[in-house]
Amino acid sequence: MSGTPTRAPRLVATDLDGTLLRPDGTVSPRTAAALVRAADAGVEVVFVTARPPRWLRELASHVAGHGVAICANGAAVLEVGTGRLLVERGMSPELVGGIADRVRGAWGGPEAVHLATESADGFAYETPFLSSHPVPPGSATADRIEDVLRPSTFKLLVRSTRPVGATFADELAAVVGELGIVADSGAVGLGEISGPGITKAATLADWAAARGIDPADVWAVGDAPNDLSMLGWAGTSFAMANAHASVLDAATRRCASNADDGVADVLEIAGALAEGALGSSR
Repeated sequence: MSGTPTRAPRLVATDLDGTLLRPDGTVSPRTAAALVRAADAGVEVVFVTARPPRWLRELASHVAGHGVAICANGAAVLEVGTGRLLVERGMSPELVGGIADRVRGAWGGPEAVHLATESADGFAYETPFLSSHPVPPGSATADRIEDVLRPSTFKLLVRSTRPVGATFADELAAVVGELGIVADSGAVGLGEISGPGITKAATLADWAAARGIDPADVWAVGDAPNDLSMLGWAGTSFAMANAHASVLDAATRRCASNADDGVADVLEIAGALAEGALGSSR
C-alpha cells in the first residue's frame, strides 16, 4: 500500500464490485475477518455501491448483522443484515418518464433505446432490454417502462443499439442534462441514471454528518468512475491497483487489487490504528 496513514479513521467507505469483492464476487476470509476487526475497534464500515438492494442479501453474513450499505449509487441506504431500507432517494414516475422521453428522442426512439429500473420492489424492464444478470422470476415487464414504474425508482438503466464506446456514459449524460445523474460503474454499454444530486458522495456525506463524522475522518476506497465523487469528498482516498485510470489519478493513495485483498489491507490498518497497535489513534 502506498502512503500509509498514521491516524485512525472513524469511518471506512468501500465500494464492492472490483473493490472489496474478489473477481469472482466473493468476500475472502481475510477480508471478512478484517471487517470484524475494524468494527470491533470502533471503525464504522459502510458499503457504497451501484448494486441495488436485492443484490446485497449475500453479504449479510459478513457484516455481523449491523452493516449498512449505501446502494444504487446513493439512491438508497440499506441495513444489510435485515434488508431494511433506512433511506430512499428515488425518482418519481414523472421524472423517470421525462428522462425516458428525452433519451428516446435523442437516440432513435423506443426501437433503439431499451430501459429497465431498480426500485425497492425489485427489477422491472422493457421486453427488449438485455440484462447481463439473471432476471428475477416474476419481474415486471412491458413494452414501455412507464407502464411498470413504481412510486420511487432508484435507478433507470439504459441500453441502446448505438455503438458502445468509452464515452457512452458521457454521451448519455449530455442527453439527460439536468434531469438526473449518469453514473459509470464500469458495466459496458449500460447507463445508470439517478435523480438530480444523487451520488455516492452526497448520501455518504449525509450519513456521516448525521453521526458527527467529518470528511477528514473518513477513508474511501474504490475502483470505478462512479466512485470519484466519494473519493474526492473523503479526507483519505484509496484507489485499487485494478482501478480505472481516472480513479488512479484522483485518489490520494493506492492499495493492492481486489484479487489481492487490497481492502483487507486498508481495513487491517484502520483497525490497528484504532486499537493503538501502530502507535497512533484518533
